[in-house]
Amino acid sequence: MSTSAFQMPGTARHDREMAIQAKRNLSKTTDPVERLRLQCLARGSAGIKGLSRVFRIMDDDNSRTLDFKEFVKGLNDYAMMIDKEEAQEIFRIFDKDGSGTIDFDEFLVTLRPPMSNARKEIIMQAFRKLDKTGDGVITIEDLRGVYNAKHHPKYQNGDWTEDQVFRAFLDNFDSPYDKDGKVTTEEFMNYYAGVSASIDTDVYFIIMMKNAWKL
Repeated sequence: MSTSAFQMPGTARHDREMAIQAKRNLSKTTDPVERLRLQCLARGSAGIKGLSRVFRIMDDDNSRTLDFKEFVKGLNDYAMMIDKEEAQEIFRIFDKDGSGTIDFDEFLVTLRPPMSNARKEIIMQAFRKLDKTGDGVITIEDLRGVYNAKHHPKYQNGDWTEDQVFRAFLDNFDSPYDKDGKVTTEEFMNYYAGVSASIDTDVYFIIMMKNAWKL
């Protein structure tokens, strides 16, 4: 498999179209969670990296969690002017474990663009191809059997070892707040949810995934 298979699919044109469509849809919905999702899309914050940037901006005290005050301030920054009662209701939707704070994974899962079952299935096909041990986690050892690190430019010029190439690849998918060199199905799905947001049709998305992963 060539290194090109591991470059994030998508184009600048798709990103622009996604932002334009999100701005149009903003006027059509009153659901606050959907409005925040569209605000993020409109600003080019669809994938893990974009939403991570939004989260860090909201996280005033750098605690890697959002309390209610930070969350409300963040909503206001994204032009979500709502009353306290509604803000509390939205906060509870994000705070899935009821801890009183929102961590990044809760934030990401709530704002992750929805995907069809067809898209989820092709993503899981790619995941299973990488997960050679079948334990639900992709590690460096899994990659040794499917990816020739010696094709990577940084390996060829001596900057990186094979393991560093593998780790850099895994970091693309890993949660930005928990880069442990292991990629779970949820993290892999979150990454491709961001890619999916910029692709209009299931057919195109499936073709892109098949070509990228030789499925």
